[in-house]
Amino acid sequence: MSFAELGLSEKVQQAVAAAGYTEPTPIQAQAIPHVLARRDVLGIAQTGTGKTAAFTLPMLTLLESGRARARMPRTLILEPTRELAAQVEENFDRYGVNHKLSVALLIGGVSFGDQDAKITRGVDVLIATPGRLLDHFERGKLLLTGVELLVIDEADRMLDMGFIPDIERIVKLVPFTRQTLFFSATMPPEIQRLADAFLHNPVKVEVARAASTAATITQRLIATGSQDFEKRETLRELIRGATDLKNAIVFCNRKRDVAVLHRSLQKHGFNAAALHGDMDQHARMAALDSFRSGEIPLLVASDVAARGLDIPAVSHVFNYDIPHHAEDYVHRIGRTGRAGRAGAAFTLVGPGDEKSLSAIEKLIGQPVPWEGPTLEERPASSSPRVSSRRGRGTQERSRGRKVNIRASAAEAPVEEAPPPRAERAPVRERPAEKAQPRGRGRRDHNEADEPVVGLGDHVPAFLLRPATIKKTK
Repeated sequence: MSFAELGLSEKVQQAVAAAGYTEPTPIQAQAIPHVLARRDVLGIAQTGTGKTAAFTLPMLTLLESGRARARMPRTLILEPTRELAAQVEENFDRYGVNHKLSVALLIGGVSFGDQDAKITRGVDVLIATPGRLLDHFERGKLLLTGVELLVIDEADRMLDMGFIPDIERIVKLVPFTRQTLFFSATMPPEIQRLADAFLHNPVKVEVARAASTAATITQRLIATGSQDFEKRETLRELIRGATDLKNAIVFCNRKRDVAVLHRSLQKHGFNAAALHGDMDQHARMAALDSFRSGEIPLLVASDVAARGLDIPAVSHVFNYDIPHHAEDYVHRIGRTGRAGRAGAAFTLVGPGDEKSLSAIEKLIGQPVPWEGPTLEERPASSSPRVSSRRGRGTQERSRGRKVNIRASAAEAPVEEAPPPRAERAPVRERPAEKAQPRGRGRRDHNEADEPVVGLGDHVPAFLLRPATIKKTK
C-alpha cells in the first residue's frame, strides 16, 4: 500500500515523498483513512511505529480548508512532555512545507509573551502540555470553543505523570462535537475508562500487542553489586566492551542518579550529556540536539526521555537501574531497534531487583537471558573497597593527606590485631583529637593551655573608670 491510496491530499503526498517515505507503517495505513473520515480513533501502538505521522498527515489534509480565528485554535494536540510536543511541531514543519498553516507550541520554560502573540494572531494547530495550556486559558488568553479535532497522545504516560485531572478538565472545555484521536502504548483499566469517556463510537487500531518488545532488539541482563560504585564500574566496562556502539542512552530511575552518573562518566573520560526533568528547557533541548547530531554519543536520562522521543539510530540502551514499572522497560528499550534496525539493550541487575525483573519477564512473555554470570553465580563484592568507603579501615584522612595504615597492620603480630568493630574508633574519637596538635597547627603545646578570652571575659578600661555624678543646682 502507498500513501496515495490512503486519501491524503496531493500537497501532503509531495511532502512525504520529499521526506523519503514511500510506504506507510501499519498504524498509519490503518488509522489515516478513519481520521480522514472524521471518525474517533483509539490507537494502541508501541513507540517507534510511526504513530505521530498517523495523526499529523491526515490533520494537514483536513486543515487545508478553513481558516484560523484569533485566540481560537482549530485543532489541539496534548503531549505529556516538552520534548514530545517539540517533536510533533517538527513533524508539522516537515510535512506541512506546502501548507501555509500556523502552528503554536505551548510548553513550559518559554516566555508567555511570545506564546500569547501567536495565539492572538490565530493558530491552526496548537500543541501543548496540559499545565501550560490551562495557564493560558485561566489568564483569558485562549478559547477552546473552536477546537474541531483533539489529539491525546501518550495517554498512559499522562496517567503516570498525574495529568489525568488536567486532561479531564480540558476535554470539558472543548466542544462536544469535536473529533478525538486517543493514542496509548498500553491500555490499563484507568486508560480504558478515559477512552470510553472521551471517544464516541471509536475505531480501534492496534498494531502491536500491548507491552511487546521489538524482535530486532537483543536483550541481556548483567549481574552487578548493590553498591552504586559497583554499578558505575560495571556500566563503564559494558560501554567499553560494547560492539558496534554508535550512540547509547543510559536510563536511571531518579533525577539525582542521572546527575551523579553523568558526572562520573565525564570524570572517567566519556563524552556524555544528561537529560532529566529538573533541567530548564534550553538545557534539555541542547542535550537532545547534541545527541541527535552525534556530537555526544552518550545520553544519561530519566524516564522523561523514555517515551516517544524520535531519536533515530540509537544502537544501545543501558538500564543503569531496573525500572520500577515493567511497562517502562518496554518503552526504554524501544529507543533502539527502531524502523527495523538492530539494537542492543543491557539491564544491570543487583541484589533486591529480582521482583522487578520477574514482573518484566512476565509482561513481555519471555525470559531475558543473562550475559556472563547470573546474580547467584556472581562472586561476592571485594571487601577492601567497601571497608574503605564505609568503615575507613584501610585509610585514615589527616587534614587533607591520606595515611595508609594497611601496611603497619600487616606487619603487626596477629594477637595484637584489633577486633573488627575497633576500626571505627578513629572516626568516633575525632572531636577529642582536635584539641591535640598534629604537627601542622600554629600553636605551641603551652599556648593550648592558656585561657581563652571570650565574650564578657575582657572589659575595656574606660568602662571601669568611676563615674562622677554632677550635682544639679
